[in-house]
Formats: sequence, structure tokens, C-alpha cells
Amino acid sequence: MAEDAVERVAGAILIEAALAAAARAYAPYSRFGVGAALLLDDGSIVAGANFENASYGLSLCAETVALAAANTAGRLADVVAIGIVGGAIGPGGTLTGEEPVRPCGRCRQILTEAAQLGGRDIVVHCASADGRAKERHMLSDLLPFAFGPDDLR
Repeated sequence: MAEDAVERVAGAILIEAALAAAARAYAPYSRFGVGAALLLDDGSIVAGANFENASYGLSLCAETVALAAANTAGRLADVVAIGIVGGAIGPGGTLTGEEPVRPCGRCRQILTEAAQLGGRDIVVHCASADGRAKERHMLSDLLPFAFGPDDLR
């Protein structure tokens, strides 16, 4: 039971950090802000926000931005969990939305890279912009039969 409580607290902290990151999203085209926060194995948190581009295909998801920051710090293999929050950007930059935001397929694949490098399954906490709707998944459930570094050995 204590382990469940610790994970709930960790999930809540990640969701709060992701929400703070989402407030810094650069999303002038979709007007949909997303924030992601990674929990590393030493308890530190690395966050990222989506970063759009006028050439839509060059846009970066919040999860990718956070994972790139972790990699830059030499910590890609240390990711144990991620929190993701997103929603429509309303007046004053406030996020709105009642449904949890989940990682897209590309982000699931990129998360798999970190998971396999670290030799662990990553816990994925998803939440709505208003924080009421929350989900907890294992990455392996979101992307079963994933292809990654283990397949190239």
C-alpha cells in the first residue's frame, strides 16, 4: 500500500510539473498546449512543452522536448515515469479540457527508446487540463510489441 501512495504522489508531482511546462507551450497554430515531465531514477524532474513550427511536420511534441533535454544531460536511460497534460489554450493562456492527453504514436516510440536503454517499463501518467481526469498506464501497454534498441542487438 505504501508503494501505491508513493506512486500516486509521484504522479501528482509529475502532472503539476507538466502543467507548468504546458503553460510555456509554443502552439500558435493548433492552440493546443501540452506539457510533459519526466521523473528520473534519482528523483529529479525534466520538463518540456510542445514547440510548433509553421512547417507543421517540424513541430515537436512535449514528450520529445523533455526526452531530448534528458538526453542532453546524459540521462536518457534514467527515465522511470512521465506525466503528460494538455488542452486547448484559452483566454489568457489558460489550458482547458476535460479529457486526459496521451502520448501520440511517435512519442510512444521515442519513450520506448528510453525504456529499453534503461531496462525498465516506464509509467505514463496522463491528465486533463483541469486535472480532474487522470490515467495511469505502463508504456508497454500503450505500445505493445514495440521496436527499439533491443531489436537491433
